Amino acid sequence: MRSNHQNSVIEPDDEQRFDGIGVSGEITVGTVHIIQSGLGQVPEYTVPSDEIPREQRRVSKAISKAQQQITRLKVKTNTLNDTTADELRLLLDAHAAMLTSKRMVTGMQTIIAERKINAEAAVQATVHEIAKGFTKVKDPYLSARLQDIKDVGSRILRQLMQTPYQAFSLIPQGSVLVTEELSPADTALIDPRKIAGFVTQQGGSESHTAIMARSMNLPAVLGVYNLLNSVKSGQAIVVDGELGRVILNPNSVTLNEYSRKTEARRRLNRQLARLRSLPAVTQDKTRVSMQANIELARDIEGALNAGAEGIGLLRTEFMFLNRNTLPNEEEQYNLLKTIIKGMQGRPVTIRTFDLGGDKLPTALDSKYAASANPMLGLRAVRLSIKEQKLFEVQLTAILRATAHGPIQILLPMISSVQQIRQVKHIIKRMTMRLKKRAPALKITIPPIGAMIEVPGAALIADSLAHEVDFFAIGTNDLTMYTLAIDRGDEQVANLFNPLHPAVLRLIQITLEAARRNNKPVSVCGEIAGDPRFAPLLIGLGVRDFSMAWQSIPRVKQRIRALTTGPATRRALAILDQTDEDKVAVLLDDFNEGL
Repeated sequence: MRSNHQNSVIEPDDEQRFDGIGVSGEITVGTVHIIQSGLGQVPEYTVPSDEIPREQRRVSKAISKAQQQITRLKVKTNTLNDTTADELRLLLDAHAAMLTSKRMVTGMQTIIAERKINAEAAVQATVHEIAKGFTKVKDPYLSARLQDIKDVGSRILRQLMQTPYQAFSLIPQGSVLVTEELSPADTALIDPRKIAGFVTQQGGSESHTAIMARSMNLPAVLGVYNLLNSVKSGQAIVVDGELGRVILNPNSVTLNEYSRKTEARRRLNRQLARLRSLPAVTQDKTRVSMQANIELARDIEGALNAGAEGIGLLRTEFMFLNRNTLPNEEEQYNLLKTIIKGMQGRPVTIRTFDLGGDKLPTALDSKYAASANPMLGLRAVRLSIKEQKLFEVQLTAILRATAHGPIQILLPMISSVQQIRQVKHIIKRMTMRLKKRAPALKITIPPIGAMIEVPGAALIADSLAHEVDFFAIGTNDLTMYTLAIDRGDEQVANLFNPLHPAVLRLIQITLEAARRNNKPVSVCGEIAGDPRFAPLLIGLGVRDFSMAWQSIPRVKQRIRALTTGPATRRALAILDQTDEDKVAVLLDDFNEGL
């Protein structure tokens, strides 16, 4: 915990508590400093026909200035640590691409001409139109790209409205920034030696701002609704980045509580650091594999430092998004090669692109109409089979990358044996084509696996096992499809529960089919990265975990405290339950006894 609380604060009134989204595991006590991040009222008015060219020139000039600003920010990344710098460069590259995209630039110019409105209003209208396609996105990472679009729009508007950015250098030592929203670029320019943490009313766990906070080890809570109506600059504030809690005017009892929590966290961090080089082995010597889920090469260092034994899930769809053109074979191959070589001989499981429906590349936007229900539409392996030319390019890049280390191919959203056979046929064809193109290359077809995230796939797991080399259970989608619950919908999100007996039964069916057919199976959904679920998964027979690398030490700690026999008996008792509340009680009771 960072203790930055100063004496020159407003005298406390009644303590107030707020809940948001904790995006880092750090805790701080500091002093509130409010940042006015908004642009104020964006002007909107009709312009005469003869002034339309002037408004269009204003937009072009503002875009040019925004591009120059991004160039200057990229230079500043040289002063940041490697992880933060890499993250910010990727973000700025995406923003630069948006500023040159036909959809955005032409859209603004067209709206000015057609609606006869001023430049500021046209920018806002264009951002709104583009954003509409993102509001229904279910993937938390991709839905967070909506914020990137808004950031680019705000950057252009600031140039048009000549609204300056507030300099962080003038903010007092030990301040906790409280604001409506904080852009990732702003976050990266925060000096952690001076700023104690930050809290925003907007933002999510997978936003770039959240990622930047984690990479900087900065206490942060996002999405704290209506906080600005209650807070004043100068107030004492506690920011709990683990629980997502914000406390204004903490009393002595609260301060003592957080002092104890801080000391406990220090002890835990020391324990976890010692675990990095130790294997995940239960008390009775059952060996468990701990792997990481990653998106980009920037995650490799963190995964290795956390003790990851490989990459259990490499998401590839991010190569295709936030850009105007599709990535070619060479670009994909080079990125994959970097990741595979970076893992230093450890296995890498590459999931083919999980695109479509709610997340289409810009290049395919015009080809496919928006799906009435994106999660049930043309996506993942369905899109791969339909867009075979696109799929063939990715597969060729993957096959070439096999020369640099052990890899596996994982197919998302499998629901039939026929889909696997079709993909295997395409892979075989691309292998033969690649061998003819480059006879000197030693090309081998890597193991091919199926993601079990559709209930139908779990129910035919025995049949699928005859066609694949391994399974990976995606518990997030499996829970969603099983319970027909969108956890992004606040009206039903409370019903989303991976401990529902139906979900557990589907996991059990998959595991039993894998055992009967002697096929390895991993769990790569969120429950794999939650220590609470470790006894249940171990008891069910899971021996391969894949999770966000930050979660590996804590899950490993829980596994090393377990004994397989009691965990198995408790898992069987849980499977006998029909009430999800009783399931939770049985699991939590077992964890408390460890």
